[in-house]
Amino acid sequence: MNLPRLRPVIKLPDYFKITVLSLGLAALSQSSHAILLPLRVLDFAGETGKNTALAAVTFTGLVLAMLSQPVAAAFSDSTSSRWGRRKPYVMAGGVAVLVLLPGIGLAGSFAGLFLFYCLIQLAANTAQGPYQAYLPELVPLDRRGRASSFKALMELLGGAVGIFIIGRLMSDYATDNQSGVWNSLAVLSLIIATILGYLWLRLKETPTPGPLPPFRNPLLSYRFSLKDNPSFGWFLGSRLFVFMASATLQTFALFYLRDVIGVENPAGSAAAFIIVAGVSMGLAIFPAGYLADRYGKIWLSQAAVVFGAGGVILLLLSPSSVTVMIAAGMTGYAIGTFSVANWALATVLVLKGEEARYLAIANMATAGGAALARLIGPAIDYFNRVEANLGYQIMLGACLLYFVLGGLLIKKTRTPASR
Repeated sequence: MNLPRLRPVIKLPDYFKITVLSLGLAALSQSSHAILLPLRVLDFAGETGKNTALAAVTFTGLVLAMLSQPVAAAFSDSTSSRWGRRKPYVMAGGVAVLVLLPGIGLAGSFAGLFLFYCLIQLAANTAQGPYQAYLPELVPLDRRGRASSFKALMELLGGAVGIFIIGRLMSDYATDNQSGVWNSLAVLSLIIATILGYLWLRLKETPTPGPLPPFRNPLLSYRFSLKDNPSFGWFLGSRLFVFMASATLQTFALFYLRDVIGVENPAGSAAAFIIVAGVSMGLAIFPAGYLADRYGKIWLSQAAVVFGAGGVILLLLSPSSVTVMIAAGMTGYAIGTFSVANWALATVLVLKGEEARYLAIANMATAGGAALARLIGPAIDYFNRVEANLGYQIMLGACLLYFVLGGLLIKKTRTPASR
């Protein structure tokens, strides 16, 4: 008698447990990059250097994030403890974030703000690197797209909640009235602490069969073979460029709305821009998960890139309050679709037994794209001095180029035949 083959049963609470930390980290990252950091930078930098100062602090922090996450992930791949492989790092990194967050408000100089932001990045990525390995470890292959949709949903909700609340709290921010900063930091701390408590009580790891890979040299955390897995290299390049486009639009949105569109409340308008993009992402993520599982992850990534490029072209041709929001919707839908399809693709390309390290390398492309996006800040300031708002046109042209390159590289990626 032939018995049916059993496979893991994945229920809604299981998807929630392996993705909910993304909500807290997204709330912290999105609100910090779009609102908290730009307004705090204005406390210490002048009008002509604000884009350069913002680029410097966020670029350095994201480079540290990019370098630290694979090391923490590789440690967790090699860890055996009573709490599991991943949980000790998730908890330690999360608690460190809570301890360091008040530094954003306490900083009395640009150097202090710079230092605390970098330390928060190190702590957050110590938690994120090991945590994201739960998805490929606990979810069967034919449900990876749906699981990636839940991850994208958590990131979307976290970003939307963070942007909405922090945007409201910081809307009347002034150097001599910092209550908005402290209220914002309290909200972010509460969100992260609640999630950590839930994970400590509810997330149980299954025993790992067989020997664990040894951890020898931190530099080996970044290694993978392009010869044996060339598709992983093309995948990383595509992810880098697409998230460079996304991060550039988000990072300089507040200054773009203030200088080009001329809005009276740039913090509130930047929040509205990101919320519109977030709603569009929400409309994209579950269809994207279904389509990625059913029809393929690579073609869906390509379609998303084309749509995102269309949003940037709209801003280049006709900048206005209306077209900014339309472009926010288009790029949001594109990034939502790309995030789901691309992350599902990453879980297929990882090496068995080293899921955390490979996904951390994938996130090096995410953080690397976000970091490299900041480097255009000095160029924006330079060309704005040459001609009013010319720098922002250069910025949008760069975003269009990033989307095009991302689409060309993802086309070269191939999934293993056995997967």
